[in-house]
Amino acid sequence: MMKVEHLKFTYAKKTVDECRVLNDISFSVQEGEFIGLIGSSGSGKTTLIKHLNGLLKADSGTVYFQGQNIYDKKYILSKLRKEVGLVFQYPEQQLFGKTVLADVCFGPLNLGMTKEEAEKSAKECLELVGIGEAYYYTSPFDLSGGQKRCVAIAGILAMQPKILVMDEPAAGLDPETKYMVFELVEKIRKTRNIAIVLVSHHMEDVARYANKVLVLHKGELVLSGTTEEVFTKTDFLRQIGMDVPQITSVTEKLIQAGVPMTAPATSVKEAEDMIMKVLRERGGMK
Repeated sequence: MMKVEHLKFTYAKKTVDECRVLNDISFSVQEGEFIGLIGSSGSGKTTLIKHLNGLLKADSGTVYFQGQNIYDKKYILSKLRKEVGLVFQYPEQQLFGKTVLADVCFGPLNLGMTKEEAEKSAKECLELVGIGEAYYYTSPFDLSGGQKRCVAIAGILAMQPKILVMDEPAAGLDPETKYMVFELVEKIRKTRNIAIVLVSHHMEDVARYANKVLVLHKGELVLSGTTEEVFTKTDFLRQIGMDVPQITSVTEKLIQAGVPMTAPATSVKEAEDMIMKVLRERGGMK
């Protein structure tokens, strides 16, 4: 669906403040994929995702969306921004409509939908994120923090994107609301078969939901693969200042203590299965 090839980007180019932020980045996004984009602060994650819908233009390299080069002179970037939705941190701070429905309709209307088409899309997306008809004509500022976040996400979804890029979508939320937001994101992915690119500092969230992980370090893509492939490289991740999921650390210590597990686990369910297998093999339980 999307292919990034040899992307390079420099802030303040040809000035005394020049700073290379991205260096030779290449990866692809497939339909329905859930990608976790991780890296320490300053690694270039937010800069990279701004290239995915054309908010920034690379110094060199190419971004292809559905086989088309988005840097071609004839390519219409507004079309790309409809197809690749970008949700920044604290998206509820971007709410401004007089009503919930008006706010969610804003994006679709600006992309050329008729009023009827925009309202139909907005209502479908509000239902998808759990905001019922009773809230349509309520001010978004009267909602709870979690509801505001859901309305903001609905506003992006109403533009019918094929890729949803999210920068720390659960930042600042309490654990229960955070869980609700991530379950919502996973529901959206499965319901609409859209690809998700998630930027997060919380490794447990990435390990739980992502099926592919990209690791940025000092502007370079230093590691990519399945969630299991990436998070079992614990020594390398720690060397570049990254955390690993807590369950990975726990099972790593069990292995070091002599428990015959094949590799550190990346999820609680995986750890449970490994421990149960060890117990069965030792005859401790049926």
